[in-house]
Amino acid sequence: MNKAQLIEAMANKAGLTKADAKKALDAFIETTSEALKGEDRVALIGFGSFSVSTREARTGRNPQTGKPIDIPAKKVIKFKAGSELVDTIQ
Repeated sequence: MNKAQLIEAMANKAGLTKADAKKALDAFIETTSEALKGEDRVALIGFGSFSVSTREARTGRNPQTGKPIDIPAKKVIKFKAGSELVDTIQ
């Protein structure tokens, strides 16, 4: 499902216009992004939670040459599915 399909599905489920559903989705994405940028955790009970984690620097290998390369530390976003979401797909 892409963003346009999600907007259409949200509009149909909630009885909104596509424009209002798009505004709601864009607001959710923007608010969640800002919270994660500030390294806050975003938890939606039953659906899941988004959090920021730091991946440590490590040494990897260039697959073509086999030479070791340094991979720098970086921040990554993690999503952990909630129990209701997990139960829905099983």
